[in-house]
Amino acid sequence: MSDYSSMTAADLGRGIEAGEIDPVELVTAFLDAAEAHEHAPRIFKHLTRDRALAEAKAARDRAGLGLRRHPLDGVPVSWKDLFDTAGVETCAGSDLLKGRVPARDARVLQTATLNGLVCLGKTHMSELAFSGLGLNPITQTPPCVNDAAAVPGGSSSGAAASVAFGLAPVAVGSDTGGSVRIPSAWNDLVGLKTTSGRLSLEGVVPLAAKFDTVGPLCRTVEDAALMLSALEGSRVADLRGASLKGARLGVLQTIALDDLREVPGAAFEQGCQRLQEAGAELIPLDFAPLHDAMGDAAILYTAEAWATWRGTIEANPDAMFPRIRERFEAGKLPNAADYIAAWHRLDAMRARWAEATASLDAVIAPTAPILPPDAARLMSDPEYYVTENLLALRNTRIGNLTGGAGLSLPTGTPSCGLMFIGTPMGEEHLLRLGAAAEACLK
Repeated sequence: MSDYSSMTAADLGRGIEAGEIDPVELVTAFLDAAEAHEHAPRIFKHLTRDRALAEAKAARDRAGLGLRRHPLDGVPVSWKDLFDTAGVETCAGSDLLKGRVPARDARVLQTATLNGLVCLGKTHMSELAFSGLGLNPITQTPPCVNDAAAVPGGSSSGAAASVAFGLAPVAVGSDTGGSVRIPSAWNDLVGLKTTSGRLSLEGVVPLAAKFDTVGPLCRTVEDAALMLSALEGSRVADLRGASLKGARLGVLQTIALDDLREVPGAAFEQGCQRLQEAGAELIPLDFAPLHDAMGDAAILYTAEAWATWRGTIEANPDAMFPRIRERFEAGKLPNAADYIAAWHRLDAMRARWAEATASLDAVIAPTAPILPPDAARLMSDPEYYVTENLLALRNTRIGNLTGGAGLSLPTGTPSCGLMFIGTPMGEEHLLRLGAAAEACLK
């Protein structure tokens, strides 16, 4: 297994293409490793062994005939437990949906399967995806790869852990306010937040559909580019010759550097130095309208989340972790006029952001201003829980509010990520920047 567990998805795909890796042997190794791993019950909700073996056999046949469908044809992938999987319980980390078995795969899972990816299993997550911490006392709290006592980041917590612990080559998660980028940063992975509307949400359990996005958690930027292609059914972004020479990167000063803890702050400063040494021009960016937008986030997110889940929660409130239920219930407070006015302000802010950043290739910031918090203290100290949860998602939420694609890269300092914020539908350009940045950050 050690030969496979540290390999990138791209390298596994190349091995299959060259006839050096048997997809059935590959997925069997990952399934066996997951079943034997000490943290497996905390990472995987379900392993889909029968499906995985059948899909791997089909991939082996295609490879033998020279009919591979995608560079990742035959590569195993773990899926966050909010993507509908035909015949397999999908309950989004919540007992409110216990026993929910969809009849069809989510659209992105269908597309990935048609491209030859192998469904390894479903991973644990924050309850109904409404927390950036990854703490879930209702189902499971996966471990952080760098600190066994800390949370892994959420809400794609098990997704990140499955890759970080070598139990999956790549994972698929969702990001509404940071749920791909935070667990990626805290587990030293690459996380891609796609633009809202780029990848289908059909068959994805919603949190706040106007902000919900689908994205991969990977070892490398190349893997992220390949996964975007596989999930979308599109051409793979060309990363050849990627360079930072002449790239103009805005260093966000507004909000993103406030209350920055010592270790993430030092990691970001070192990362900026490396980007400059690689030829990027770093330009301080102040953008005051973010203050109002961040205030409106409390209306925009909670109102939609409560509207989506009110009936289900009110029918069985005691099934929820109280801290998560309280976040949903905050959506009772705004009225319809408040919500619509907040969207009007956000649309105006996005237009101003586009003007302010038009001359930049991307905006950068620390992915998170804090390190992964202690899980036991989060359970025992309500004030600590609220403070750390809000800080965990603060910087990533900027990317969701401004509406562009987002990418978190490891800095080389454990559990510290560097985030790139790009333009809407600008994933390909962002991935090229990320590929060049990845080389210098390592």
